[in-house]
Amino acid sequence: MFAIEVRDHVMIAHSLPRPVFGPAQGMHGATFVVDAAFYTRELDKDGLAVDIGLATTVLKDVLAPLNYQNLDELEVFKGQVTTTEFLAKHVFDRIADAIREGRLGDGGGRICKLRIMLHESHTARGWYEADL
Repeated sequence: MFAIEVRDHVMIAHSLPRPVFGPAQGMHGATFVVDAAFYTRELDKDGLAVDIGLATTVLKDVLAPLNYQNLDELEVFKGQVTTTEFLAKHVFDRIADAIREGRLGDGGGRICKLRIMLHESHTARGWYEADL
């Protein structure tokens, strides 16, 4: 299996309003470093799994609506607890949409698996991965 992984980051505010989250129940900020890994079984005739430039652009575009936002106020997240894992799945779904829309060019058709990892800090991270 081949993979290309690109990285960006997003700065958000949110609360996790359930007792299990202790002090994180209150409003707080987070800067997530976000890695998106695109897996293929084959390379193209140029030796590429996926165009890194297109992958970088898609990740940036998917994160843009979240950046500098209070997630508690976004309609898309109404009634949701926006944990790291939940956000990883949200980013996964938006990137999977972009792949289906052809935004990763010809190489997008070779992508068979996608992994989205959100780094909360230098000691904690969460992710969602699945076959496409």
